[in-house]
Amino acid sequence: MRLSVGLVVRLIVLVLLVAFVVWPQSFEWAFLPLTKNGQPAIYVQNSLLSLTLSHLQFVAVATVASTVVAVGLAIVVTRPFGAEFLPLSRSLANIGQTFPPVAVLALCVPIFGFGPGPFIDTGPSPTLIALFLYGLLPIFENALTGLTTLPPSVTEAARGVGMTGAQRLLGVELPLATPVILGGIRLSVVISVATATIGSTVAASTLGEVIIAGLLSNNIAFVLQGGLVVGVIAVLIYDALSALERALMARTGQRRH
Repeated sequence: MRLSVGLVVRLIVLVLLVAFVVWPQSFEWAFLPLTKNGQPAIYVQNSLLSLTLSHLQFVAVATVASTVVAVGLAIVVTRPFGAEFLPLSRSLANIGQTFPPVAVLALCVPIFGFGPGPFIDTGPSPTLIALFLYGLLPIFENALTGLTTLPPSVTEAARGVGMTGAQRLLGVELPLATPVILGGIRLSVVISVATATIGSTVAASTLGEVIIAGLLSNNIAFVLQGGLVVGVIAVLIYDALSALERALMARTGQRRH
């Protein structure tokens, strides 16, 4: 099986990314021209690998929580008993987009305090809450679209063979809606990868620490390496989820619009 040029390029980029976060000093030569007055070229206050893993942990936990809540709400409001709650559900999902993440952080810090990880002694960290709220809307809207635009012939056939509501939901509706839901998750993840950088302003261990350190010390090398890692991670995750979405659509006989 031959690999496409695009896939080879992505694999090379992934290898370079892993090599950089594991052995950043090996790439000092690339960032040295961006420094001045003897500034360090590579951020060494914290391990780039640990910051990257912590950054991804925030994104993963927030995305899983957003997906469970958003898909759950979409399922409820697409059932006859929950249709009247659609406006309320939309309002809840819009909260994260209404309040900027910085505002959410400012409101949550007095309650939950500071913390490097997704969870702290008093509960979820402010960064995790901000990412969770910000990721709700795209997943909810896509789940709603996926569950309300199913081919009528398929749902009628499921009823015709005697499937219960739960059986139709789990065996027909959700599998067919999964590619559309995945599109919302893809958008949510990319937003979270970028937004998680601001978590470092409230002591969260994310790649924003490198960027902030660069801004405070006027070190362009730090800003660039932090931004590059975040950007490359976002692009690779986007591409991977897009490929998975296309595969699921092909498997269910759907076309991507």
